[in-house]
Amino acid sequence: MQGCRAVAVSEEYGREFVFTEADFERVRKLIYNHAGISLSPSKREMVYSRLGRRLRALGLAGFKEYLVLLEKGDAVEWEAFTNSLTTNLTAFFREEHHFPILAELLERHKTSAGTGQISLWCAAASTGEEPYSMAMTAVETLGVLAPSVRILATDIDTNVLAKAQEGVYSMDRLEKMPRERLRRFFLRGKGRHAGQARVRDELRAMIDYRALNLLHADWPIRGSFHAIFCRNVMIYFDKQTQYRILERFVPLLRPDGLLFAGHSESFHHAADLFRARGKTVYELAGRSRAAGG
Repeated sequence: MQGCRAVAVSEEYGREFVFTEADFERVRKLIYNHAGISLSPSKREMVYSRLGRRLRALGLAGFKEYLVLLEKGDAVEWEAFTNSLTTNLTAFFREEHHFPILAELLERHKTSAGTGQISLWCAAASTGEEPYSMAMTAVETLGVLAPSVRILATDIDTNVLAKAQEGVYSMDRLEKMPRERLRRFFLRGKGRHAGQARVRDELRAMIDYRALNLLHADWPIRGSFHAIFCRNVMIYFDKQTQYRILERFVPLLRPDGLLFAGHSESFHHAADLFRARGKTVYELAGRSRAAGG
């Protein structure tokens, strides 16, 4: 009888699945513990919509059954669960003011390091627009199509990383790209690929894509990076989690390296680790101004 009432409530609100407040709180706890993502109460409808697709794909009757599956440790579904709740809003040369600063950094290290390799890390690569923007900046600044620059590009979402590695984008994603940049760095599709463009192989060869959960205890990463781009990901973490991640960035960043953050992110609570160098650009707090130039 109780099950019949639950179905009736679900139908009354036009829902395919019953999704209680307790279910939502379990989802919030699971994604926070696994990926550090802090979901606000306003995200309940988003969670229902995105995870509802997983219930349909698995042929499950409701959220309680799905959450039991997760709590039993199903590795494949944990990946799908995380991918479902990760937001991947990105664009080429998003927050454009950062790229001239990156260009200055690249030029400075080219002059001082000679033939040494420059290492960059994009810590929230999404579908690849950001690391490819970094690669284009490197080519334009250093004047060669295959500069001595390596970009590590990581993301927790394995689906978007696959898209990034492919490097194929619809032309509407590139409509704001200057014509010269589009001609130089992309190959237009023909035939069944018309309306799409692919990033040139030389740019793709500069980037190493890897899946990485910033909350995992062991990062398979070795420094030292000239710059770390970690933009528009910290907003999903609480201050305590942000601090722990920033603390782990410190030994991976060169003493004169820069950390680039998103426009809505501020690290005042980590002033002992990083200090502002410009608009959402940070340098190590212990760095000497005289030494840094």
